[in-house]
Amino acid sequence: MDLKLLGDNGQSTTSISASDTLFGREYNEALVHQIVTAYMANARSANRAQKGRSDVSKSTRKPWRQKGTGRARAGMASSPLWRGGGKIFPNSPEENFSQKVNRKMYRAGMSAILSQLVRESRLSVVENFIVDSPKTKLLSQKLKDMGLGEVMIITDNVDENLYLSSRNLPHVMVVEAGHADPVSLLRFENVLITQGAITKIEEILA
Repeated sequence: MDLKLLGDNGQSTTSISASDTLFGREYNEALVHQIVTAYMANARSANRAQKGRSDVSKSTRKPWRQKGTGRARAGMASSPLWRGGGKIFPNSPEENFSQKVNRKMYRAGMSAILSQLVRESRLSVVENFIVDSPKTKLLSQKLKDMGLGEVMIITDNVDENLYLSSRNLPHVMVVEAGHADPVSLLRFENVLITQGAITKIEEILA
């Protein structure tokens, strides 16, 4: 399929041919949901810990005798039923949140996302994208001239000037083609991709 190639003024100058498999796939909401959920789950770190009844600092003495008090039976103050007692199923730092997604499914899901971006006119292609010096103002003005506000920029090779210029812009993200992820592609309003990055993505997701 053909993708419009934008100039620095945001106007379409010509078009380039791209893979129909990558940019012409039907949108599969269930598959996209699965790879997004798996990506976010795999990014989680098990850094929370809770105490079980054997971990809390409580006496193991029986609070009162078993019979004759009229109160419910109680064995020790560390019971999960008591305030300050241990948790029944405590969270552990060894928890594993990872989810497995087959390579074929991941590639199909990423292709579905990119194809949907093209259909919604949220994906723009440029021959290359560079800034002359590492200044935030230059990058901000360049994006403004192209009519782009919140944007994810995907390049085949991140230039140092481009990276340094984007650090102070909260709604701009610059990544290499190999590091484009499904969550960011869906989150950003616009996606700007270089011609070289398309070639790399086609190789990765082929």
